[in-house]
Amino acid sequence: MELILAVDLAGGLVVHGKSGMRAGYRPLTWGLAPSAEPEAYISALQPRYIYIADLESIQGRTPQDDLVRRCAALVERCYLDRGCRSPGECMAVEGVTPVVGTETAARAIEDLAAYRAGYLSIDIKGGRVLPWGIRPVEILRHASTLSFEGCIILNIGAVGTERGLIREELEEMRACYPGRLLYGGGVAGVDDIRLLTDIGFDGAIIATAVHHGTVPLEWVRRGHPC
Repeated sequence: MELILAVDLAGGLVVHGKSGMRAGYRPLTWGLAPSAEPEAYISALQPRYIYIADLESIQGRTPQDDLVRRCAALVERCYLDRGCRSPGECMAVEGVTPVVGTETAARAIEDLAAYRAGYLSIDIKGGRVLPWGIRPVEILRHASTLSFEGCIILNIGAVGTERGLIREELEEMRACYPGRLLYGGGVAGVDDIRLLTDIGFDGAIIATAVHHGTVPLEWVRRGHPC
């Protein structure tokens, strides 16, 4: 089970995401964070793996590629969602694992077949996949026919809430996809990490629970539960 620290970047700073309400995201200067300056933030927390959401690029503004490269150089592996809208955009930053988010990547589900690398992020709000409004299990079944290295279930509506996970939903999603499957959004603590492990997920993307101390920082530094 891989533990990955979520790092949301906006305006050149690490911000705290909550429920996908991006206009209200503020610099993350509390908890374990000594600074919202990304390189100082990552150097202090020392995660093994990070997941960067470049919120500027995702929202159609100028990508923060140089900053992303510097952050990626500090860790063993960096997953990057830069809001790519074409396969070429996904490969713009070398040395990262590209993430193809359904929110931005394709007008139709069939267009996802054009992407040949990285992870597919199944972006969810209100239990439905953005932008098509279908259930996550439907796209997971389709994803099993595509060329992605794996999938990420990203419950955007639950990000930053620590509201916890529901076993039945997770079991249904895991059963629909045979490849590597990561989960992010709403992880409340150690019990949720153990639940994901028990069900067979391959990784969890977390941040708020680490800052609140409900998931040990040492686990994120090792990159897996201890």
